[in-house]
Amino acid sequence: MTTPWLVADVGGTNARFALVDGPGAAPERVAALPTRDHRGLAEAAAAYLAEHGGGARPAAACLAVAGPVVDGRIRLTNAGWANDTVERTRAHLGIEDLTVINDFEALAWSLPGLGAGDLMTVGGALPPAGGPRAVLGPGTGMGVAGLVPVPDGAGGGWIPVAGEGGHVDVPAGTDREIEVMRLLRAELGVANAEYLLSGDGLARLYRLLAMLDGVRVQPLTAAMIVDRRDEPACAEALEVFCGLLGSFAGNVALTIGATGGVYLAGGILPRVPGVLQASDFRRRFEDKPPVTDYLKGIPTALIVHPHPALVGAAVRLTKTNA
Repeated sequence: MTTPWLVADVGGTNARFALVDGPGAAPERVAALPTRDHRGLAEAAAAYLAEHGGGARPAAACLAVAGPVVDGRIRLTNAGWANDTVERTRAHLGIEDLTVINDFEALAWSLPGLGAGDLMTVGGALPPAGGPRAVLGPGTGMGVAGLVPVPDGAGGGWIPVAGEGGHVDVPAGTDREIEVMRLLRAELGVANAEYLLSGDGLARLYRLLAMLDGVRVQPLTAAMIVDRRDEPACAEALEVFCGLLGSFAGNVALTIGATGGVYLAGGILPRVPGVLQASDFRRRFEDKPPVTDYLKGIPTALIVHPHPALVGAAVRLTKTNA
């Protein structure tokens, strides 16, 4: 088995790359490049290898991107990469054994290998391995994936299931959230969950809540809202954000039957773990009569590992290079 391997976690804001020295090895030489500074996935990967690769010539690569990969086409619309392809990336880099997957598929692959130190419980004790799991998270967009166990009689192991679950409807659960949803629909024509449960979504939620109160506010980015979370308007935006996320996560748990747990990722939540734990997230997750007791048995946890998608991409390469 020839190494090193190239792995990546490419979002709408940052493209993170690393090299892995074989099965079970941790990602090394991790570096983040601004995604929009590059024409496509091939150029971003080549720039990483030139600047941080130390002359390495990867024998294989698994590159995870924040968007669907269908029929060899890479659609990373948040970075303007709507017409990129896997084949172009493979040819440009000269890596024959190259796979491009959804970033939340990579996160799903990482779940069985995460230890207690990589997770912060948000509700319920983490269960023993076995049941289906779900991973979701707000970042530049909203990603969702599942991880389904394969019975021992059928070979064992896991199968990841990636989708575009962030584009379901907003799970409004209070009168105020319904009013926000109406403003969102009037503004954008649809009430897409990602339009509120993402970085841009948090900024939009902050602005729409102010509109409901007839208050003019200075536009703030998600990072600014997080930094100013002690201010009342920012605190409310984060509280509503976490409540909506709890309802959304409960919907995902029910859809997948995620008795093995729901795991939270993305770029926002690790910056506000205390806000998340103190919020209405868990109550909203469970508050779905008549299946409340079922949901109470499903744990939720925040992934605090710094690079779980890179770990998952390496696990995917281990499976295909075994």
